[in-house]
Amino acid sequence: MKPTNVDEYVASLPADHAAIVNELRGVIKKAAPKATEAYKWAQPVYELDGPMIWIRAYKSYVNIGFWRGTEMQDKHGLLEGEGDRMRHVKLASTKDIKKSALTDYIKQAIRLNETKGNPTQRMAKK
Repeated sequence: MKPTNVDEYVASLPADHAAIVNELRGVIKKAAPKATEAYKWAQPVYELDGPMIWIRAYKSYVNIGFWRGTEMQDKHGLLEGEGDRMRHVKLASTKDIKKSALTDYIKQAIRLNETKGNPTQRMAKK
C-alpha cells in the first residue's frame, strides 16, 4: 500500500532509514516551527511561503533537499547536486546528520522563501 502521509511514509521504510527521516523531521521542526509538513510528490515536503525542503529515502541513503539550494551559502560543504535550482545532503546513517549545518541550511531556505516567494512560481515575463 502506498503511503498517504508522512507517518505512513516513515513506517514503510527500513528501520535505519526511518531513524534518519525521524531525526531530520525533528531538526526541521525545531529550526522551522512554522513550516507545514505534508506528503507530496511521494516524499515529505516542508513549506513556508511555498515548498523549501524535502526528504527522500533511497536504497542506501536518505536525502534532505532544498528547493533553492543553488542560492544558498554552502559554508559547510555538504550540498550536492547538479541541477539549476535544487541541492541536497546525502545521509547514510543518523551519525551523518550534522544538526548545526542542517539548521543553517533550513534557516537560509526560510529566508529565501520569505524574500523571494514560492520557488515553484516562475517569475512572469515583463
